[in-house]
Amino acid sequence: MARKRSPKRRWYVMDLHLHTPASSDYQQPDISYLDILRRAEARGLDIIAFTDHNTVAGYRRMTEEIRQLELLEELDRLLPEEKARLDEYRRLLKKILVLPGFEFTATLGFHILGIFPPEKPVREIEHLLLTLNIPPEKLDEGSATVGATSDVLTAYRLIDEAGGLVIAAHANSSNGVAARNVPGQTKISYTQDPHLHALEVTDLEKKGRHTTQAFFNGTKPEYPRRMHCIQGSDAHRLVGEGRNLGVGDRATEVLLPEVSFHALKELFLSNDFARHRPHRPKEPQEDFIQQAREEGANLIQAFHEKMTVRGGRLYAIIADVCAFANTNGGTLYIGVSEDPKKPPIGLDNPDQAAAELARQISERITPPLEVTIDTHETQGKKILRVLVPRGDDPPYAVDGSKIYVRSEAETGLAVRDEIVDLVLRGLKNHKKAHTDAAAQGKSPSTAEAVPPLPPDAPRTGVEVVSVTERDGTQYYTLRDLRNGNVVKNVTKSSARRLWHYAISRYAKLPADVSKARGVHWEGDRGVLRKYKQGKKWHYDLVQRTPEGYRFFFGVTEEGIVGPWKDVVGLED
Repeated sequence: MARKRSPKRRWYVMDLHLHTPASSDYQQPDISYLDILRRAEARGLDIIAFTDHNTVAGYRRMTEEIRQLELLEELDRLLPEEKARLDEYRRLLKKILVLPGFEFTATLGFHILGIFPPEKPVREIEHLLLTLNIPPEKLDEGSATVGATSDVLTAYRLIDEAGGLVIAAHANSSNGVAARNVPGQTKISYTQDPHLHALEVTDLEKKGRHTTQAFFNGTKPEYPRRMHCIQGSDAHRLVGEGRNLGVGDRATEVLLPEVSFHALKELFLSNDFARHRPHRPKEPQEDFIQQAREEGANLIQAFHEKMTVRGGRLYAIIADVCAFANTNGGTLYIGVSEDPKKPPIGLDNPDQAAAELARQISERITPPLEVTIDTHETQGKKILRVLVPRGDDPPYAVDGSKIYVRSEAETGLAVRDEIVDLVLRGLKNHKKAHTDAAAQGKSPSTAEAVPPLPPDAPRTGVEVVSVTERDGTQYYTLRDLRNGNVVKNVTKSSARRLWHYAISRYAKLPADVSKARGVHWEGDRGVLRKYKQGKKWHYDLVQRTPEGYRFFFGVTEEGIVGPWKDVVGLED
């Protein structure tokens, strides 16, 4: 399916970097956890996380206090002031999602936020900290200095594998993985790792090409992965004072279908970068589409006023989708010009246009590519936004043969070396998927698993390996028997002459080939058809195996080897 519909969402305010008195450097050690929740409510926060230094003691102490009050309630021994405190906890925790977490100090002093769902047992989080080499005697100290721990990449991986959100804390400043003093190769490694979900930055409200968010927007060759950038207060006190921020003083708004850890993680795993923004409670929020227009067309975004077939406008959109998938991913805006001073044209029927575009992408781009198409409004006009991921199975092609790539603000046909790079990238992704599956004790999916050719397989013609259906279109996996090359996602309309013949003949076969008429069987091998083309005889063959049937079409006499000679009646 090419189109993903967006669920109904609303904006929520979050601060995912809060310290508590469990951190040794907290500036107001006498405040209570209830005070922090009350302050979060006063600042309009919907989601917060307790992220003390190398410990989850703050979150644990709050939950232990609540459990103790609940136990007293069960025993009917609650004092009036205790009942009031328990009622207040219950009220606030219904209103605010509080997530457990920690701020981990990796080797070389880099700080990493690990944030977990509320149902994650605290003991499991503490076990993770021990695995990350936090000394047992310092597990409750809440100190940022804990000696030799684990390196950054190991921490990313272990937190992610434990089900947590991995966020580089204050990435662009002190102890951050993207600070100015971090060497280039180290910065690339620490900011492009697939286990890292987001960067927390301190300049999110600033604009311009020198901001951290602009640097990690996917346009730089060394940093092809676009990063989600958020901000957090890193509060070490309840109310801000001077340069020391308080709860919610540097918050982020996120567009979610619900307040939950799952929804938050889904956002950070998506390629929708318009669903988080700095929280500005006293200022109107900017039109992100107009903001994109002011940035102009570039490696990761393009603009199209119309999507009509006439003039090649629709094809230009399809080519851009293909190019984004082959390059770094990107966003298309349809119904608006890139000129920020020109009023938007908009689309008369955006829902119909979205459905047609989804159909075109599904039918014309191979291999299948999942994009998100949604409707937005800018300056009173409805437009379409198309979110295109960086594809996992390149190269992607339009109409089966035209491979496009993105270079700066232009889309063009890939040259030979670019196609080679795309193929190598695709092979690397496939190898990693198989390695990951093996590490998890899983087998590759049947769609990916292609059975090897037996030694006595025909040497010419084409094998139909498998067929799948998506959105009403049949996609075939074919193998060229001359060289063994496997080609996936071939459709009848995109197939070359022999491939087209093989697909057509395969489609006419009955579900149970053993009952097909006219098949000449010799044991487990059979001849489906013998025909003459020019002066040469050709054969369509079938072989019965324990896994099912294998089909070979258009095999010439020089391709018949081994037992097949007896089946077709050729002499050695």
